Amino acid sequence: MEHKAYWALKFLNFDEKASREQRKIQLLELEEMRLTTYESSKIYKERVKAYHDKKLLKRDLKPGQQVLLFNSRFKLFPSKLKSKWSGSFVIKNIQPYGSIELHDPQSQDPDRTWVVNGQRLKLYHGGEFEKANTILHFITH
Repeated sequence: MEHKAYWALKFLNFDEKASREQRKIQLLELEEMRLTTYESSKIYKERVKAYHDKKLLKRDLKPGQQVLLFNSRFKLFPSKLKSKWSGSFVIKNIQPYGSIELHDPQSQDPDRTWVVNGQRLKLYHGGEFEKANTILHFITH
């Protein structure tokens, strides 16, 4: 049985040296494709990172300013009428790498602070919101 397999291989690969060279070429082509794919993946990741970094906003926030905090936890209780922004809070301290320490001026404890990511904040310009009331009168005939 082994003898037949040897002759079948010998018949299919007429020349062992040529088949060995062909196999080396195939392995080199495979390695080249792998490197090309790796390079393409690296370029893709760099482009995605550049796009993401471009979308990050540089904010000039200073201690004492009022800010609104984006509350991402509202996703657990979806509702169209709930605001995703809560606040206003006062910036107590700006820490390295974009983390900001906030203080709630309405809280009972004046020492209660917490640290959040600066990307979750936006400057609060103050003022009260006016609620618009609309009255509709339906006339029936």
